Amino acid sequence: MSSVNAPLPLVLAGAGVCLLAGFLVGVVAGPESPAASEALVSSYDPATRQLCLEGEQVAELAGADGDQLCGVWNKGAGSHGPRVGDRFRFLTLQTDSDPGADQPGGVLIYGDVVD
Repeated sequence: MSSVNAPLPLVLAGAGVCLLAGFLVGVVAGPESPAASEALVSSYDPATRQLCLEGEQVAELAGADGDQLCGVWNKGAGSHGPRVGDRFRFLTLQTDSDPGADQPGGVLIYGDVVD
C-alpha cells in the first residue's frame, strides 16, 4: 500500500476554507445580539442602586410595569449617578432568585447616561 501525501499549502488552504465556512455558519445561524434601549431616568437611589426608567422602549422589556422599569443599576468604573430626567442607554437582564445567592432576583440594568 502506498500513502498519498497532500502538499502543505493545499492542507493550509483547506483548513482556512473550513474555518471561514464555520464562521459564516455561526454568523448566519447564531443568536442575535441584544440592542441597547434608551429611556428617561424617573428615580435613582444611590444607597441601594435602585434605578427606575420610563419611556416607550421600556414597556416592551421583561420586568416592566407599564412604561416604567425598575432594577439594580450595575455601573461601570467612573460612572456618576444619574439624575431625574437624564437620558439613559442600557441593557437589562432578568434574574431569578436563588436561595444561596447574595442578591435577590430581579432586573439588573447595565448602562450609563447619554450626553
